[in-house]
Amino acid sequence: MCRTDQSVPEPGEGQDVDATDAVFTSLLEDSAEELYEQAPCGYLSTLMDGTIAKINTTLLEWLGLERSQVVGRMRFTDLLTVGGKLYHETHFAPLLQMKGEVSGIALDIKTAGKQRMPVLVTSKVKTSEDGDPLLIRTTVFDARDRRAYETELLRGRQAAEEARRQSEADRARLQEALAVLQQSLLPAELPAVPGMEAASYYHTASPDLLGGDFYDLFPLDTHRWAFFLGDVCGKGPQAAAVTSLARYTLRAAALHDPDPVNALTTLNTVLHDRYTSGEGRYCTAIFGVLQPDDGHVEVHLASGGHPSALIQRADGSSDYLHTPGGMLIGVLPKATFTAARARLLPGDTLLLYTDGLTEARTGPDRTLYGDEALRTFTTTQPAQGPQALITALTGLLASFGDGLDDDTALLALGPTPFATPGVTT
Repeated sequence: MCRTDQSVPEPGEGQDVDATDAVFTSLLEDSAEELYEQAPCGYLSTLMDGTIAKINTTLLEWLGLERSQVVGRMRFTDLLTVGGKLYHETHFAPLLQMKGEVSGIALDIKTAGKQRMPVLVTSKVKTSEDGDPLLIRTTVFDARDRRAYETELLRGRQAAEEARRQSEADRARLQEALAVLQQSLLPAELPAVPGMEAASYYHTASPDLLGGDFYDLFPLDTHRWAFFLGDVCGKGPQAAAVTSLARYTLRAAALHDPDPVNALTTLNTVLHDRYTSGEGRYCTAIFGVLQPDDGHVEVHLASGGHPSALIQRADGSSDYLHTPGGMLIGVLPKATFTAARARLLPGDTLLLYTDGLTEARTGPDRTLYGDEALRTFTTTQPAQGPQALITALTGLLASFGDGLDDDTALLALGPTPFATPGVTT
């Protein structure tokens, strides 16, 4: 069993005590006067009118003055810069008179060569036993390093603020350029179609990214009109290039052969040939032809991998014009597209949309909005024509908030409703 002898000191214990005692002894040999004169800060005592009665060597060295030039000849304010004097008269002296003590005030003193030296000043009034003020004791700390740090910090903040402002300005210019480019990929306004009403809306999910959704409506001849709506895979400049190519290809194809399947086939060939050697680019689209007739509009359309068009009927019902089996456009050299026909009567509206609408996230579980919810929503809306339906859908999109994270294009078409007898429209 081991025992520890408590009387035996630890190694070096005696030597440590002796060294400590020696250090304390050497410190005690310093006189109070020497400690005052050579302190690492400035000391001075003034009469109540500010006349300097006592000052230490440290402060005299900072000032570059002799004691005979200062004691009894100068006041504390004479050591300060013009700004410091003004602050002393308006703030420092009144606070000292009221409270009897002022701590950590930043001022500048005049050093040798008329240089400015930043300092921190603390003053306290010494009083008699009866409470009468006798003199003011002041401590002056060198704040040059602190001022340099604050200046550097301020410079850093200013640089960061300038960088932030420049970044915001650059982003604003970029967003403006993107908005202009985005608008160039869409018709400035839909043309007026005799006997029909047309309305559209485009929601941009991010002002910092170009979207790939597109639509158009244009005449084929005096009796027929072509329309299309599509969605290019991806975002950014490359998607915008595909969007532009798709729009102009479909327009050119429609003027050559307006059959919807043939128009999409032409677009498929162009996209596949253009992008087959590099990164694949493809899109979905619906292309159709409208032919207004006596009191109704005949619709012939085809779909390539795009969500089915939805028809809101005048009687309050809504259903999809299904086009199953249509393939993505641009993926394969030969693709199959599905055609469909419908007749729109007065009060009916044909709605085309991109999947940003049905793939929006809703509710606490962030579930997909979905096709059935869209059909139900459309059914609950009054059958008042394309513009009324687009307005209702615009409100629906806004209600999704951050759940709507993809661009969304809407295009609605329908016959002009008959005027109700006795009612002026």
